Amino acid sequence: MATVVLAEDYSIVREGIRELLTQTTEHELVAECGDGLAALELVKEHRPDILITDLRMPGLDGLEVTRRVHREFPNTAVVVLSVYSSDSCVSLAFRNGALAYVLKNSDIKELNDAIVSALNGKRFMSKSLASLTQREPIPADRYELLTTREREIFQLVGEGLTVSEISEKLWISVRTVEKDRSNLMQKLEVEKPADLIRFALHQGLIPLDLAGDRAAA
Repeated sequence: MATVVLAEDYSIVREGIRELLTQTTEHELVAECGDGLAALELVKEHRPDILITDLRMPGLDGLEVTRRVHREFPNTAVVVLSVYSSDSCVSLAFRNGALAYVLKNSDIKELNDAIVSALNGKRFMSKSLASLTQREPIPADRYELLTTREREIFQLVGEGLTVSEISEKLWISVRTVEKDRSNLMQKLEVEKPADLIRFALHQGLIPLDLAGDRAAA
């Protein structure tokens, strides 16, 4: 039996996964949350065997959560649960430390298989993604060039926060935010903040309802 922390921003999806885990598997769901920053705190508090995380969440995207958990809590295996099936999303998740990638339209058996595989230190992906293993490796994504601070700012820009709001939230100067934002835009090869939002949406790093109409600005 594994202890599990679940990070999923849609409460109805979270409730469904909770029911599936508690009623049809022997795994123990010790905590759950709806944003990435809370996920890190819960992993730190509970040190679970497994973190199940969505890719796109407010606060901190699932890729950065995966990367930090893999680095800071190596005894917690990460299972990504996502609607995104693109090569780039799957490849990014594995390169950031995930051991399993499961699509949200999978059944509970596949999710359970992913958990068991991750517990044993083995990589797992949904059957419909199996062909990925036979393709050429995906080149490193521009997102991987960002520092931890730049990823935080990228997330907050994607959520529509202004430079002043980001400065206040992260306890850093406006000048530092502007400098980091300029650096990340250069790394991502975009010309204006609105392009950052489009990039984040394309990568599945922020929920569509958070971005709203800002991407069209």
